Amino acid sequence: MILVAVAGQVSRAESSIRSIDGLSELVYTNVTDPKVPWSIHVVKVPRSNSRYEIQSRHAGSRALGMSTLRDQIATADPQTGEAVAAINGGFYRRDTAYAGAARGLQIVGNRGEAISAPSGSAAFWIDLNGEPHLSNVSSQFQVKWPGGQMTPLGLNEERADNGVVLYTPAVGDATLTAGGLELVLEKQEGSRWLPLRVGRAYSARVRAVHEGGNTSLAPDIMVLSLGPVAMKQFLGVAAGTTLQISTASSPSLAAARTALSGGPVLVRNGKRQKFRASPEDAYEFSSMLERHPRSAIGWNEEWYFLVEVDGRQRDLSVGMTLDELSNYLVKLGCSEALNLDGGGSATLWYEGEVRNNPCDGYERTIANSLVVLRKPTKSRATQLTNQNQPDQTERSPAN
Repeated sequence: MILVAVAGQVSRAESSIRSIDGLSELVYTNVTDPKVPWSIHVVKVPRSNSRYEIQSRHAGSRALGMSTLRDQIATADPQTGEAVAAINGGFYRRDTAYAGAARGLQIVGNRGEAISAPSGSAAFWIDLNGEPHLSNVSSQFQVKWPGGQMTPLGLNEERADNGVVLYTPAVGDATLTAGGLELVLEKQEGSRWLPLRVGRAYSARVRAVHEGGNTSLAPDIMVLSLGPVAMKQFLGVAAGTTLQISTASSPSLAAARTALSGGPVLVRNGKRQKFRASPEDAYEFSSMLERHPRSAIGWNEEWYFLVEVDGRQRDLSVGMTLDELSNYLVKLGCSEALNLDGGGSATLWYEGEVRNNPCDGYERTIANSLVVLRKPTKSRATQLTNQNQPDQTERSPAN
């Protein structure tokens, strides 16, 4: 740990994981400025070190529900890596049976499984080559009916009366809907199937038709749910019908292995972005101009930056406006950066501990997160695999 402190001036406490094989390692820094005051927590992840991987996670490894950042870290599979750092994720539903549903796109883990659809908001994603991207992503998810009609659909979200939503096993045991018509879908022979990915086409066979909602889910099926108004157009659909489902997006995310929506974009091409008022959400815009706890993900050619700013604590840290945050990220060296959920959700974890001071005085349950994994060495991975193999030793019966 390196501590530099000057009375009344900016100070920083820094620690890093020791270098292995001469490659850059993680660096954690707590920067404090008593004049404002600010307390800022930063984890730098070296992009050149292939042992580190960033993954999007969701509470309970599902599409719904909430849990603390600590609990989401605990779900890490040791065969894929050890969690060494994490930050809270994007925005989400806080109420109804669909509490924890992401507001926008989320692709979890490193397998490219989509658990929620794009909403047009800004999203951060990493492709199969390990390259990060940032842009607004729009959904082109749709189902094609036997007659050729195309209907837009949502994914693992609350269904409106005139809406059509596709539910995958990531939701849980059942769709949680009420009323409407639900089509139980199974894999058409020769088609791709689960886990669902963005940028794919699927052929699905209707196994059964249920009325009333809350249809059970299973690992090998999906359920297409039609609201009471939407169902009137498709009452003739019966078991055995083949449907075509597309999970296209704009831009295409067919090569994305992990993704998370947030917003707004804070830094683009190394420049601070301007924030414009939206007539649809006056509170959202006003909160951009106020000081609150903040979280963000940023990067440049050398590093990823997980950044959390404490707030709403007069003697410790008052928080930042989005202008102040974007300005700080540019000074930090970010060429691109995305705002994440803030307020009481703002949490940063590093090497076994929550490092910041949540404004609620405790760690809030949240829907999702970005977790940094340190992948095991080849020898360690082999050891873990062998430990998980069943014991094949034959035992002689007792005499």
